Amino acid sequence: MDRPGETTHFGFRDVPLGDKQTLVNDVFRSVASRYDLMNDLMSGGLHRVWKDIMITALDPPKGERPFALLDVAGGTGDISFRAANAAGPGFHATVCDINTDMLAVGRERAAKRHLDTRVDFVEGNAEALGFADRSFDAYTIAFGIRNVPRIDLALREAYRVLRPGSRFLCLEFSTVEMPGLDKLYDFFSFKVTPPLGRMVTGDAESYQYLVESIRKFPKPATFADMIREAGFSRVSWQTLSGGIVALHSGWRL
Repeated sequence: MDRPGETTHFGFRDVPLGDKQTLVNDVFRSVASRYDLMNDLMSGGLHRVWKDIMITALDPPKGERPFALLDVAGGTGDISFRAANAAGPGFHATVCDINTDMLAVGRERAAKRHLDTRVDFVEGNAEALGFADRSFDAYTIAFGIRNVPRIDLALREAYRVLRPGSRFLCLEFSTVEMPGLDKLYDFFSFKVTPPLGRMVTGDAESYQYLVESIRKFPKPATFADMIREAGFSRVSWQTLSGGIVALHSGWRL
């Protein structure tokens, strides 16, 4: 239960904790149909490289052995499709996203790729997953955890639904610390991305929130501590592209 007066951040604004999820839902409802196009434009296509690195780390089995992936906040299916294409016939992914508009895009994309028998789409909340304990062999979340109001609850839920010996992988924007790149990145984020969002999706405010939310996300070492506190072992991370993103890993042992 939320405590009266408890707040959290929505970009650079403080909002009541109970309001954040609705605000985030409105953001992704607004941009769902052009979400992947905007990812290409904002990252210069680099998001594809980052996601491929995540799939390489996931290393889904190539053979017949059953392997169940839970991909949270992955509504458009990007991570699950990549994993399915890299895996053998025993692979199956469940995409869990709280936003119905993003899920609708994902289902349509899955059908076009003939992956609708290997990838399911389920509406659900990362903070209270509707799956049994120890149900999955891996958990992925890409560019989604910073939008969760209670990240600690989402991490505990990730631990709960994973089988012993399974892996948690989180790809998220991070802190650019390379001199020169940090200033260029800030300029692009705040001066280019919102107007680009207005031009492509008709919505600048949602992209203003998204670039602000990156700055509010914990630094890698702090986030790694949160992953450990949720119960995970062998926690590590690697930064990519000068610190623009980080790939976090933890194991349920």
